[in-house]
Amino acid sequence: MSLPISPAMREALSCWLDQLAALGGAAQNTRAAYGRDVAGFLAFLAGHEGEAAGAARIGRLTHRDMRAWMAHERGRGSSARSLARRLSAVKGFVRWLAEREGFDPTAILSTRSPKYRRRLPRPLSETAAREMIATVGDQAREAWIAARDAAVVTLLYGCGLRISEALSLTGAAAPLPETLRIRGKGGKERLVPTLPAARRAVADYLRLCPYPVAEEPASPLFRGARGGALNPRLVARAMEQARLGLGLPATATPHAMRHSFATHLLAAGGDLRAIQELLGHASLSTTQAYTAVDGARLMEIYDRAHPRAAKGS
Repeated sequence: MSLPISPAMREALSCWLDQLAALGGAAQNTRAAYGRDVAGFLAFLAGHEGEAAGAARIGRLTHRDMRAWMAHERGRGSSARSLARRLSAVKGFVRWLAEREGFDPTAILSTRSPKYRRRLPRPLSETAAREMIATVGDQAREAWIAARDAAVVTLLYGCGLRISEALSLTGAAAPLPETLRIRGKGGKERLVPTLPAARRAVADYLRLCPYPVAEEPASPLFRGARGGALNPRLVARAMEQARLGLGLPATATPHAMRHSFATHLLAAGGDLRAIQELLGHASLSTTQAYTAVDGARLMEIYDRAHPRAAKGS
C-alpha cells in the first residue's frame, strides 16, 4: 500500500532529493534513507491529521506535533540514534521546503534531537590485525581467492578504506600505484598513499587471478569466483571464519580494519587532521570518535600543537 502522501509533497520530496545529489553530492544510499525518513514523517502527519499534509499544514506544525511524531517512532521500536537521524532528515527537508514556500519552520527546526551515546569503534590490536590478514590469506582452497581476500583486507587496514571503496576499484588501478584517488561518501575524493605491503598483496592477487583484470580498466579489480564483481559479504564471511579461528570478538569485521588503521596511526603519533584527510571525514569530531581518542591523548595533542599552550601562557 502506498504511503498517504499528496502528489505535491511527493514531487517536493523528489526535488529535494535531486538537489541533495546535484549540490551536496549525497550518495544514492543516503538519498534513499532520507527519502524513507521524510516519507515516513509525511505518512505519520496524514494519519495524525486524517488527510495528506501539504506545505501549508507543515508550516503550522507545533512542538506538540513533533513530540507526537517522535513518540510514535519510539513506539515502533526506533532507537534514539535512528530517531535522531530521521529528525535530521526531516529538518533538512522542511528547511528547504520553507525557503521555497515561504513559511516559518522554527517549531520543527528547534525540535531537540534525542540524546544517545555514540558507539566507539572497536579496533583490533596490531598483532590481531596482522594475524587477520595472514589467516584470511591462508584459508581459501583456491590460491587466487586466498590472495584476493588477503589483498582486500590489506587495503582496508593499510589504507583505511571502507569495504565499498576497496571493491569499487577497477582494473585501471592495476598495478596498484603509490597513491590512490578514492571517491568516498557523498562523492568526496581523497588521495590515499598505498603501503608497499598493500601493493605487493594486490600484485600477488593479480598474478594468480584467472581473469584479465589489467586488460579491462573499467571492470572491477576484485572478482568473484565466476568473474563478476566481488560481493562484500564474501569478504565479511572470510573474516568471520578467520576471527573464529583466531578467537577474536564479533566486532572483528571489515570495518574494524579501517578503525584499526586510524587508531594505530594515532597511537604512533599521527596528526588528527592528517588522519581525518586519509579517512575522508568531513568533521574532525567524527575522526576523534572513530579513533577512540581518550581525553588524555587529546590533551597531549592540544598541549603540543596549540600555540598558547606551547608557550606556557
